[in-house]
Amino acid sequence: MNMEQTARDFFEACETGGGWTACEGFCHADAGFACQADALADVTTLQGYTEWMKGLLTPVPDGRYDLTAFAADEGRGKVVAAAVFHGTQTGADGPVAPTGKAVASDYAYVMTFEGGRIQHMTKIWNDVHAVRQLGWA
Repeated sequence: MNMEQTARDFFEACETGGGWTACEGFCHADAGFACQADALADVTTLQGYTEWMKGLLTPVPDGRYDLTAFAADEGRGKVVAAAVFHGTQTGADGPVAPTGKAVASDYAYVMTFEGGRIQHMTKIWNDVHAVRQLGWA
């Protein structure tokens, strides 16, 4: 499988709440994760992030993405995906009782490959904007 297809398959598995079980085959076991957002400040592994995404679909059960761009840079071993996350907080087990408020939040992933698998991923995201839309702040 090529780098671009691996990234597409990982993206789909992660964004649909598959968690680490669905994503680990596309990643190194020790794959790192970074994001300059308070909501993800304690998440440092890609395994932790995939589980965080899985957990997000509990309070936002209709969570889904609209992929807006996808590009592979073979020379640098990188794949970049840009998308908009959509959903409404109707489920329980969120940071507050269900608000019924919707979110449309832009984000991007920069995936770094090594040996055909994702070694690190950086998420670029404005969590403050998303949290406000959902009525969590």
